[in-house]
Amino acid sequence: MSVNLRNKLGKGVSPKQFMGGMQRNKEAFQSGYDDFKWVNEEDREFFESLKYRDDLRVLILAADWCGDVIRSVPVVLRALETAGIETEILIVEEHQDVMDHFLTMGGRAVPIVIVADTGGHVLGHWGPRPADVQEIMIRFKQENPDREAADYNEKIAVIRKQMAEKYDEGAGVNGKVVSELRELLSKF
Repeated sequence: MSVNLRNKLGKGVSPKQFMGGMQRNKEAFQSGYDDFKWVNEEDREFFESLKYRDDLRVLILAADWCGDVIRSVPVVLRALETAGIETEILIVEEHQDVMDHFLTMGGRAVPIVIVADTGGHVLGHWGPRPADVQEIMIRFKQENPDREAADYNEKIAVIRKQMAEKYDEGAGVNGKVVSELRELLSKF
């Protein structure tokens, strides 16, 4: 299925507006943004090499209440700033029609980083979390399909803690998100 989001280009908020308007998790988001560091020089050089391209746009479905947004989007924003790629945030509650094109395991999960051309044709997307972190959630949902189960909330709290630990392993969130975003952008 081909998706065109031309009608959404220019309808989001700038990263600066998103950060300024956050009602929740503002300090944690800002900290992730301010503390960003390149894990390796090759990644930084790759994103700098994209400065000469003017054919890509990025829309990020996000919400300030989401822990995955708070961890990943500051990294995405820093990488895309380096690349000089026009980026805007679509607040998920205001853009459910877009969210419906990018469901994760049949559900709504953010962030979703959508790469499009200047005509709005979607080239690819990333999210809602790094692959190794997502594996934990996939396994959990397969083993716990009933969200109404008495122990569901207890179990998901444990999973969220495991996911937070996984985010920090290895090169951490910066390394994971930058690497996966680089892989995506290398295709275009």
